[in-house]
Parts: sequence; C-alpha cells; structure tokens
Amino acid sequence: MSSFRLFFFYKMSHQGQDTVSKTLRPETTELEIPVSELRIGMHVIRLDKPWEETDFLMQGFFIHSLDDIDAVRSQCQTVVIEGKAGRPDKNATESRRKPVSNRFMRFFAKKAHAGDKGPGRDRHSRPETETGAAPPTRVSYINKVQVFDEMSSARPAYNEARALAKSVMAGLRVGRAIDLNEAKKVVNDCVDSILRNEDALLLLTKLKDKDEYTAEHSLNVSILSAAFGKHLGMLEEEIRTLGLCGLLHDVGKARVPDEILKKPGSLTPQEYAIMRKHATWGRDILMAVPKITHATIDVAYNHHERLDGKGYPLGIKATQIPYLAKVVAIVDTYDAISSSRAYGAARSSMEALKIIHRSRDGQFDSELTREFVLMVGIYPPGSIVEMTNGEVGIVIAANPAIKRRPRVMLVADRNKAKHKSYRTIDLSTKAADANGKAYVIAREVPDKTHGVSLKDYLEEGLVLGRTVSEDITP
Repeated sequence: MSSFRLFFFYKMSHQGQDTVSKTLRPETTELEIPVSELRIGMHVIRLDKPWEETDFLMQGFFIHSLDDIDAVRSQCQTVVIEGKAGRPDKNATESRRKPVSNRFMRFFAKKAHAGDKGPGRDRHSRPETETGAAPPTRVSYINKVQVFDEMSSARPAYNEARALAKSVMAGLRVGRAIDLNEAKKVVNDCVDSILRNEDALLLLTKLKDKDEYTAEHSLNVSILSAAFGKHLGMLEEEIRTLGLCGLLHDVGKARVPDEILKKPGSLTPQEYAIMRKHATWGRDILMAVPKITHATIDVAYNHHERLDGKGYPLGIKATQIPYLAKVVAIVDTYDAISSSRAYGAARSSMEALKIIHRSRDGQFDSELTREFVLMVGIYPPGSIVEMTNGEVGIVIAANPAIKRRPRVMLVADRNKAKHKSYRTIDLSTKAADANGKAYVIAREVPDKTHGVSLKDYLEEGLVLGRTVSEDITP
C-alpha cells in the first residue's frame, strides 16, 4: 500500500439514519424528495444509498450552490431533507460542509465529528475560528470561464506581478519606498483573474525558480491567499486585501543579509536570530508606507506566530493572532515546502499538506487548515502525476465534485518518452487508455521528474485542457 493510501486510510464509520435524525431540531420534520426538486438552502440529511459510497464529506449538509445540487444529482435519485428547508441551524456543524472526495472525508473524519465550526465573514467583524465566534455569512463564487480561456489573461497578470515583487525586494535593499498603488494594481489584476477562474493562476504558481525564491514566494503567497479567500467565501474587497497582505508579508527579508537568506546549509543560532527579525523589520517597513492598510502590517508582523504561543516575534497565542495572519501562515508554509530553496529541494503538494495537517492546533488554526487542504485538493493544477499504467501527465484543472479525478494532459508514455501530441483527459469520465483500462493517478511526483517540466510546456504556449481527449501538437 502506498504512503498516500496509508495517509488516508482512516475509515469514517457509518452512523446510520437514526444518528442523523437525532441532530434535527425538535420542531422540524423529514421529507423525501427526488433530486430534481433540490434547491439552494435545503438541508440534506439522508441519501438513497450509504454515505460512504458517495463523495460527500459529512453525513448531512446544506445545499449552498448549483454545484452542490449537480453533485447530488450525479450520485442519487432521491434524498431526505429536513423540514422548513432554507433556514439552516446556525449551530449545525454540517452547515459549513461541502461535497468532496471520500479521501478527504477520511482525512478529516475525526475533526469533523469533534464539532469544528467553519469560518464566516461580514464587513464589520473579523472571526476568530478558535473561539467559535464566527458570523455565518459566506459568499458563493462560481468560476465564470474555463481555465484555458483564463490563461491568456492570467499569464500577463502573473508576469507583471512577478516583476513587481522582484522590484519591491530589490528597491527596499537600496532604500527605495514601496509603491503601494502599483502593488495594489498587480494584486487586483490577479484577484480579477482568480474571481474568473483561480485554476489558471494556481497553475502558474507551480513555476518555481530557486534563484528567485524570495520574490516568487511572495507572489505565490499572494495568489494562493486570494484563492483561499475565495474558497472561504470572503467578500471581494477582503480577498483583495488578503492578496496584498500575501504579496508584502515578507518585505522584512529585504533587510536580511544575502549570505543568510541564500545560505545552502542550516543556519547557526545567531543567523536564525537575524532571520527571525524579518517579521519586525517588515512591520517597520510597512508602517512607513502612506495609506497602508493595518491588516497588511499585522500579517507581516504576525505570520510566524503560532496558536500554542511558540512562534515569533511576540509569542502570542491563538486568540491574539490576527485572522488574516493565520490564513497567510498556512499559505506561506505550503508554498515554502513545495518550492526549491537554497537549502532544500521542493516536496510534492501532498507532502506539504501532510506536514501542515500534522501541525494543526499547535501551529495552525485547525479549521483553516482543513479548508486549505480542501481548496488545494489532492492534485492541484500544475501537479505532475504518474498514472497506474506508467504514463505521465500534468494536472490542468481540478474537478470540484471529485477531487481525485482532475483533468490531465498526458505528455509521456509508459516508457517516459514524450508524446508527439498531448492528449487531455477528464478522469471524472473514466477515460480509457489504449488497452481499454480507465486512467487512474498512481501518485504525484515533483516537477522535472521523468524530464517533465511544467515551465517547458507553458513556454511552448500550449492551449491547456481545451477539450477532453483532444490531441494537441506542440
């Protein structure tokens, strides 16, 4: 059994119909309806099949979007809903759950049954998930375009933001001030792309250059943070603020000497003490920027704080850490682990998620950790994957309903020889290989494994994923 399967081996027990029924409020009733009658706001409490045979995270959930309805329709004929549908119990844990794959159901089964509450949003209060004081309002976003259509806009936005990130760090080293208007412009362009379809920019964050790590890392954290904000249902203006926080979270590193910042080996205690100062230096730099938002300063200063009080620079604990700093802390760690740095090779996305998940509660907010893993998915866009038949492909787009079955562009055969043309397949359709066997992903591998580099394929200008099973000649 692979390490991946071992990691997700936990089996959530089936609670049965009686257990679900006991969670209902006394004044409500149950009603069996065909899936064609499902509407947004309804509370689904039972299906016409066992829960573990479906791709749903929890035994009971609210219908938040048309995508949720489609997911139920694809797997059931009838469902049982709670009476007085459309008035969800704000105390119900299930009200914040979305349909996802069984592997994620096993991943978070123990935490879900413990009664975690999801983060909410409103304009006037910043929720603290560890205290449970989260307002229920959430925004549902629907991708407006396909990933291949968005790529033409995402690529120039990414390139402009990447150049700005490099310019900010280089300018700070010679005493030049941050151009806040320019920073907001490139972040807004990226957020506009993310609101249309986040997969395009998420794919581009996989383009890593070890020699440009500091600048690229800031950009990637900005993009990933904004995409995370969209996933969490933040208001659009909050997403833009979060993206700016991500872009500027590490500006304090401009004051860290290069010999420490780019040291290939482990830092000495003295060097590490200097490196830790970047949080304080970042706060000082941003406080000098006219009209800077307080949230940006908070994130730069607090993104290395931990819930258990063992972080830096202040050693504050859970409820004292600003919410957006908790968000960026997770994203910052994920991108750092999955990037090549002077002192270490990049690890796969799944390895990064395992590490973050193990650090929940002590280092990271548990509910935000859970939501981040759900957003990134098992195989995020840009991942290099090897199929069970030996062929190699690049994940082009996620499948929200079935996370383990994304769209993949096949680029090499089972002998790892490059295909002359690239076939794109949608694994949710159970596309078959030449032997008639359904394609299944065996594992994710690091970029450049088997000679497959995401950057090379993007530079060829491929129109990624335009049609299922379409052959694309480079």
